[in-house]
Formats: sequence, C-alpha cells, structure tokens
Amino acid sequence: MEPLRGFIFCTCFLVLVAMNDSVEASKHFKVGDHLGWQQPSANNTAVYTQWATSKRFHVGDSLSFEYQNDSVLVVEKWDYYHCNTNKPISSFNDGMTVINLDRPGLFYFISGAPDHCKKDQKLLIRVMGLHQRAESPPQVGLAPGPHPSSGLVVTVSLCSVFITLIVTVVTFV
Repeated sequence: MEPLRGFIFCTCFLVLVAMNDSVEASKHFKVGDHLGWQQPSANNTAVYTQWATSKRFHVGDSLSFEYQNDSVLVVEKWDYYHCNTNKPISSFNDGMTVINLDRPGLFYFISGAPDHCKKDQKLLIRVMGLHQRAESPPQVGLAPGPHPSSGLVVTVSLCSVFITLIVTVVTFV
C-alpha cells in the first residue's frame, strides 16, 4: 500500500504544478515608454493612442506614469472625451504614479495640467482577463476547446479534486 500512496501523491503533485503553470506573471508597463507622461509634440499627437494599441493589458498588470510638473487623472468616459478635469475618479501628482489594473474593461486617463488633455495627453486602454499562456494551435479535425476565460474555473475545480484526493489517500493509508 505504501508504494501506491507514494505514486498517487507524486502524480497529484505533478498535475498541480502543471496546472499552476498555465497563468503568466503580471506585466509592468511604463506609459509612453521612453517619453513618459508629457504633453505630446504637435507632430506626434497620437503617441499615447499608438502606444496603447501596441500593447495587450490584462488584469494584474500595472501602468507607471513618470512625469514632471503634471498629473494623472483617472476619469470616466465622458470626462476623457471632453477633457473634463473637474471630477476625476482618482488624481495623482507625485511624479511617479503606478496604477494596478484590477479589473477587465476600459480605463481612461488624462493629464490634469491646463490644456494638456486638449493637446492629446490622454490614454485609453482596454484591459483583458488574466494572462493565459499561449497554447499550441488546434489540430485539424478536433473540436474547439473551452473558451480561454473558463480556464481559471477549470483549474480551480481540478485543484480542488486533486487536493481532496491527496487528503483522502493520506487519511486512509
């Protein structure tokens, strides 16, 4: 019975390690890369739009805004499009602001400096669900797998099953 218990324990351990490997680590993005957070030049007003569209943001990632003599306002959609600085959700002016992306959806940021937003110092990003590791492409003739967003639920369920199995084996042996 002892070899069977060891085999089951090792198998369960390896399955748990493999399942935990399916979620990638969070990423940290510096807004604007080397430019940081500043009023765009007249010939490069789309700099933040271009920067955001070249990235993929997921829940758990973070943004860092680096700036001088400026501020970062987290605002609602209407305030973003109208450059309204009167009622921000959050306001920062410390020169090094880190925003944790804690939910999927749209996030709106504008500069609080006078007229900077109207000169396109604003950022709109779309945050997707948790990071998922890239899977190998499906083979022809196979049915499609579950939607990627369902992976976390499956992982939690499988973890629960294997933990229960380990506890049961250890208890009865």
